[in-house]
Amino acid sequence: MGNLSFRYIETNGIKLHTAIAGPEDGTLVILLHGFPEFWFGWKNQIQPLAEKGYRVVAPDQRGYNLSDKPEGIDYYTIDYLRDDVIGIIEFFQKKKAIIIGHDWGGAVAWHLAATRPEYVEKLIVLNIPHPRAMPRVFMKNPLQWMKSSYIAFFQLPNLPEKALGMREFKVMQQGIAKSSNPDAFTTSEIAQYKTAWSQSDALTAMLNWYRAIRRGSFKQLSEAKINVPVRIIWGIGDQFLSPMLAKESMSFCEEVNLAFVGEATHWIQHEQPEIVNHLIDQFINE
Repeated sequence: MGNLSFRYIETNGIKLHTAIAGPEDGTLVILLHGFPEFWFGWKNQIQPLAEKGYRVVAPDQRGYNLSDKPEGIDYYTIDYLRDDVIGIIEFFQKKKAIIIGHDWGGAVAWHLAATRPEYVEKLIVLNIPHPRAMPRVFMKNPLQWMKSSYIAFFQLPNLPEKALGMREFKVMQQGIAKSSNPDAFTTSEIAQYKTAWSQSDALTAMLNWYRAIRRGSFKQLSEAKINVPVRIIWGIGDQFLSPMLAKESMSFCEEVNLAFVGEATHWIQHEQPEIVNHLIDQFINE
């Protein structure tokens, strides 16, 4: 990735390490990664967007990789995570941005668009439902409970860190490998993830996103329909999240388009980058 720079941005009382590309006067696009990634999860999207003239910013979100890791679960509720993104927009002296999120980053993106829509020009989410869609689908599809059982495990104290960190993050590596298409992640890429996971207090901070659910994260969610344009991009082979969640999420939007992508799993931006990049570009330019 050429012409990529890095800097720390002060926002919402912390510093976020960010990757930045594209012209300074370009429309701001913020890429929000999920668990257990970091800015590098958008390696296939940053440069194509920058080459089209966008100012692209991909932060290590709170608790991840080189960004600050405040101590205490309460600092990882979804309002805090949303306000981190607002601070990034304001740092670049923009009124709003195109927000693109995957996994937990998508949950933050949904929340930002629902509660502070004045900061969002358009919303694109990859393989993450609107947070309020999950309980609805649990009632309709008991299988989703089984697919989501890891969420309850991650909320336990101490044990998840031990399980995920042992044998040089073997469980985390296997989890990614078994839930993605072959060759979606190279050995050298996994090595970069291991470096990020090895940062001091990173595992605890990353897991605190899940633990904050019990501290009221989802009580902070808005009931209002999202009134900015939304595109949902969904790899239909996702082992964690049923396509039913994507369809259910549409009911929370005033203006929404859903694109299912074949031969893609939860890790769709790694597996089908050309399709994902086309769908992003198409939607932005509509």
